[in-house]
Amino acid sequence: MKKKTILELAAPAVVASSALAASLRLFDYAFKRVDYIPETSADKQKYATAYYHYVDWYKQIPKEKWVLHPDDLENRLVANFIPAPKPSKQTVIISHGYKGDGETMANYAQLFYNLGYNVLLPDDRSHGESAGDYINFGWLDRLDYLEWLNKIIVKLGTDSVIVLYGASMGGATVEMMSGEKLPPQVKALIADSGYSSIEAELSYLLRKQFHLPKYPFVPLVSMINKRRLGYYLSDVESTSQLSKNHLPILFIHGDKDVYVPHSMAFRNYDATQGPRELWIVKGASHVESFWLDPVRYQNHVAHFLTKYLVTN
Repeated sequence: MKKKTILELAAPAVVASSALAASLRLFDYAFKRVDYIPETSADKQKYATAYYHYVDWYKQIPKEKWVLHPDDLENRLVANFIPAPKPSKQTVIISHGYKGDGETMANYAQLFYNLGYNVLLPDDRSHGESAGDYINFGWLDRLDYLEWLNKIIVKLGTDSVIVLYGASMGGATVEMMSGEKLPPQVKALIADSGYSSIEAELSYLLRKQFHLPKYPFVPLVSMINKRRLGYYLSDVESTSQLSKNHLPILFIHGDKDVYVPHSMAFRNYDATQGPRELWIVKGASHVESFWLDPVRYQNHVAHFLTKYLVTN
């Protein structure tokens, strides 16, 4: 009887220890830096030839390397700047997706280049050439992008016209930037396949990919993140940031997205306070909208921007 009581008392501690160990593994799996670009999902392998065509263009196009905090090895950030084909005051900052880098956004870079924009392609913290050990899913990146904005304005002038564009994690980064005090040069935002909150996104993926419940894993991962990066996952909400936004914003999302469900696009759309448009692309999986019809995608983006920007 006494032995059974000891086992019963020990059981919760064993379960808690196992849950914590599993949460530590989940945190490392999802948040730890990797120094390679993971292979794209199977549904987008058919676009590989077209993708590498854009990458070849990106590698050949003249560009400048910009650096923030060059002497601080722990906070050094790198971006590549592609001047417009003709001198222009219009610049787009393109925010890349999870475990990507600026180069992986080559197709969007060419899109905006063709529209006459200068293009800035940062590598976010813990991605590409930028420093960092853990991915922050846009929450700290949004503050870094404020520094990139200031660098653009210093380099190109106070009469700059700036657009923020992002896809997937980059889309959420743009959405989270929207709640900050942005310089008046920022005129419009475009977010493709951004999540409404990292807590909701992690809970969704845990259930879908690993068949695990939100509790106790998400709260434990959140506690680990607080110790490693200084904030709880509940702090990372696109919707709360969008509720402070008054700039025009275009949301793009595929209705077949099983990575970031398109219901999140409706939550983000409902949250924002600025002029807004929502384009749900039929048949598109996660960040597939461009690849289904690049010309249509470019035309849709251009049409949105002509409403709010003065071309030069």
